Amino acid sequence: MNSQQAEPATPEDPELNTRVTNYLLNHPTFFEHNPDLLLALRVPHHTGGTISLIEQQVRILRKQLETERNRLSHLISRAREYETLSARLHGLVLQLLSVNDPEHLCHLLKDGLRREFHAEAVSLKLFPLAPAENDQLDPLTAAFRDFVEREHALCGPLNEEKGVILFGEMGVAMRTAALIPILADGQSGVLAIGSADPERFRPEMGTDLLDQLGEIVSHKLKAVPLAPCSHF
Repeated sequence: MNSQQAEPATPEDPELNTRVTNYLLNHPTFFEHNPDLLLALRVPHHTGGTISLIEQQVRILRKQLETERNRLSHLISRAREYETLSARLHGLVLQLLSVNDPEHLCHLLKDGLRREFHAEAVSLKLFPLAPAENDQLDPLTAAFRDFVEREHALCGPLNEEKGVILFGEMGVAMRTAALIPILADGQSGVLAIGSADPERFRPEMGTDLLDQLGEIVSHKLKAVPLAPCSHF
C-alpha cells in the first residue's frame, strides 16, 4: 500500500459516494481480498469515538436480529390468540346450532360475542333488502346499506354517528368495531362488535373467523328469522 495517505473524499460528494457504494455492492468480497483496508476503516461513534467497520456490522446485525425476534414473537402471539379465539367461537357456534327461539338467539349472540371478544357492546341490526319505493330510508339503512354488499367483515375506527346508530347511547364511547355483513332471506344487516379500546379492532386484522361467523349467523337467521329492524 502507498505510505502516502491520499486526501480523503468528502462525504458530501454524492457522485463519488454512489460509485463507491455500487462498486462495493457489486463486489461483496472486496474486503476479503483487502483485509488491511478493512482493518484500517473506522466508523464514527455517536459518543465521539470510533469503532471498526466489523464492530459496526456486528451492531447492525444484532439490531436486525432483535427486530426479527420481536416480529416473530408478535406473530407467535397473534397465532396463539387466533387459535384460542377459534376454539372459543367453536363452542359458541355449537350453541347457536341448537337455538330455535329468536329471543334466545339474540341473547346468546349478545352475551357470547361480548365475552369472547372482550368487547363492551354487541349489536345486530336488520332491515329489508328491498324497501318499498316510497319508503324513506331510516338512518340505519342509509348508513350501512353499502356495507352489507361487502363479502368480508370490516375492522377499524368507528365514528360517533355510526356508533350511536349501532349501539345507542353506548356508541358514544365506542372507538373501534368489527362490522360483519349479514344476509338472510329477504333481509340484510350488520352484526357489530364494539370496543372502547382504540386498538382492539384494527384495519389490518384478519377477518377469517368473523367472515365464518357472519355466514353461520346468516344461515341461522333463515331458520330462526327476526323481525326487520330488530336490534339488541
